[in-house]
Amino acid sequence: MILTVTLNTALDITYRTPRLVPHATHRVSEVTERPGGKGLNVARVLAALGHETVVTGFAGGRTGDVLRELLPVAPDPRGRAFSPPADAPVDAPAAFSPPVDALVPIAGATRRTIAVVDETTGDTTQLNEPGPVVSPAEWAAFLARYEELLGGADAVALCGSLPPGIHVGAYADLVRAARGAGVPVLLDTSGEPLRRGIAARPDLVKPNADELARLTGSREPLRATRDARRRGAHAVVASLGPDGVLAATPDGVWRAGPPAPAKGNPTGAGDSAVAGLLSALVEHLPWPARLARAVALSTATVLSPVAGEFDPVAYDELLARVRVTEQPTQ
Repeated sequence: MILTVTLNTALDITYRTPRLVPHATHRVSEVTERPGGKGLNVARVLAALGHETVVTGFAGGRTGDVLRELLPVAPDPRGRAFSPPADAPVDAPAAFSPPVDALVPIAGATRRTIAVVDETTGDTTQLNEPGPVVSPAEWAAFLARYEELLGGADAVALCGSLPPGIHVGAYADLVRAARGAGVPVLLDTSGEPLRRGIAARPDLVKPNADELARLTGSREPLRATRDARRRGAHAVVASLGPDGVLAATPDGVWRAGPPAPAKGNPTGAGDSAVAGLLSALVEHLPWPARLARAVALSTATVLSPVAGEFDPVAYDELLARVRVTEQPTQ
């Protein structure tokens, strides 16, 4: 089982309008709602890949109720089952099972994120509400649930921002708990929570270029990635947007990129990359195969007609075409 943690879950609401004009009234052509927050996005992709997945974090209020009702999602909007990845071991999971809900209820209302898509340009305007305040008793209830779930986990992902009321070192505490339980842990956050979390020595961190620069003070990807690893992470995989990823690991340094630039909506592409890295980790694939899967999934997410989902046909086609090159170690 793969456990994903989303402390600041959200109900993602997307409005599509023919054209977005400031200070004007708009008719919305389409409205969609889905469970959101980075860890829930990761779990959705993992489930579509055939992995048993459990989601935990917080959910509260009417918005939290709607989020939980929407958690069972189909693996493919066209209604067909998703086959195992071409690079998966012969005993890799194949059947789709929705993520299991282990969210902890809280008194505050789960936040909403509003995305307004301009259908003329394809641009998206994002409005993110603040998260609910989490009380000390609610945090203690989550910690008890988290430690219980670690007992059955093969890997855990700690994803996204911290809601109000949770101390900035919370991810560091969760990393240490996972390491104490012998469970590989991936950290995907930013700012001070990333700085403190990486010092707790997670197995993997996955910052994007901006997060990496804020952490290390360098915008040179190779230097920054190595610096981040020296700060405590066992391995660092940096997302470089359309250029793919750069990974500094105990086994070497690699760049992996798509065969060609992808045009589309990048929403959720980084979360799909996390799902690729986690699924390949529990399947014991070598690093080049892990990176190829992550890049293929993230690119297939950009190409998907549904924001935050990945196109399984594009993924199958891309997987063998991702370029992975080893970099000098010094």
